[in-house]
Amino acid sequence: MGTNVEQKAFTIVENGTIVTPRGFTAGGLHCGLKKTSRNDIGAIRCDVPATAAAVYTTNVFQAAPLKVTRESLSNGCLQAVIVNSGNANACTGQQGEEDAYAMRTAAARELGVAEEDVAVASTGVIGELLKMDAVHSGISGLPAHLGKEAEEAEHFSQAILTTDLVKKEACVSVEVNGKTITIAGAAKGSGMIHPNMATMLAFMTSDAVISAEALQRLLRQATNHTFNMITVDGDTSTNDMLVAMSSGLAGNEELTVEHPDWDAFAAGFTYVCEVLAKAIARDGEGATKLVEVQVTGAVSDESAQAIAKTVIGSSLVKSAMFGADANWGRIIAAVGRAGQPVNPETVDIRLGDISVLEQSRPVVFDEEAALAYLQTDTVRIVVDLHHGDGTAIAWGCDLTYDYVRINAAYRT
Repeated sequence: MGTNVEQKAFTIVENGTIVTPRGFTAGGLHCGLKKTSRNDIGAIRCDVPATAAAVYTTNVFQAAPLKVTRESLSNGCLQAVIVNSGNANACTGQQGEEDAYAMRTAAARELGVAEEDVAVASTGVIGELLKMDAVHSGISGLPAHLGKEAEEAEHFSQAILTTDLVKKEACVSVEVNGKTITIAGAAKGSGMIHPNMATMLAFMTSDAVISAEALQRLLRQATNHTFNMITVDGDTSTNDMLVAMSSGLAGNEELTVEHPDWDAFAAGFTYVCEVLAKAIARDGEGATKLVEVQVTGAVSDESAQAIAKTVIGSSLVKSAMFGADANWGRIIAAVGRAGQPVNPETVDIRLGDISVLEQSRPVVFDEEAALAYLQTDTVRIVVDLHHGDGTAIAWGCDLTYDYVRINAAYRT
């Protein structure tokens, strides 16, 4: 499946991790927040105060860790992130806030950084107080588990997972001023995923010298084309955020939008976001396949985005994808209710390379070939509106029986 990003601007780092960029260590362990023995607390630490930026959930009910992280990031700088899974610390009132601040204080002490340079993130069940004895025990044990090896990065990636089946990682390198810059990311997300940042936890590291303003601008732009273009179930979380940190240890000339290598750096950064976003969509709760919706010929890119999101978010489309049913009627109905300008006489729809609708009229197609295609683990729906130059891509997954099973017993 294609990518939104020109790969010639960067190089994919095979087996790269969140600690591949210069200056970063990470790790995780099990402290008892989860009922299983999976890791449930982790940290990323930078050797130096790093330029930092973040985007946050748009949900009105925002969990306590977000308040703490916003406060820490007010100066555009972070040196560590402490994160737990198994408990969201959301809708927990004053005690929840106090617990989030206590996590920041403990992490700063144990990791040897300034308290105001620590971000806090939590994910898991909403409405339950953290087991702070377990949290403090875990934080005190983290320094011995932080490192730059793949094993420590793996432990961090596992520590942030909830209903995820797999970890999500990506890493690239980019040439800036003749110096090799590395950009990496790790994410979690499987359920309660819907566009409008943020709908998961994601962490990005880089060793580039970059201004906080430029990093924040790039983060928002990349998010709008990647994380904001995925959906699993139409629900936006109370907790989630994307935090980016850049150590500056590569020693390049400061990156700004005017820098001659800005486009290459931005392409690599966006590619990491896209890989993580698609991995979240593919790992949707109960999902059996990744579904990509490509919209072309819209009146604008923004209009194309709205249509692509509507199609990928349709429960009827998602159900049809699960059943491998080439029911293009579900797709065109979603296009028509997206609230965007569409000429009802000029729409083409393809399932992969199989044309099922031309100029808004059904065409004869091979049902067996369509069935075989829709049974693969990656399905592409292409909608050409023939109404303008706007384009967009959105990602999601099918809607299965297992999604209901997982969420019917999430707390128990």
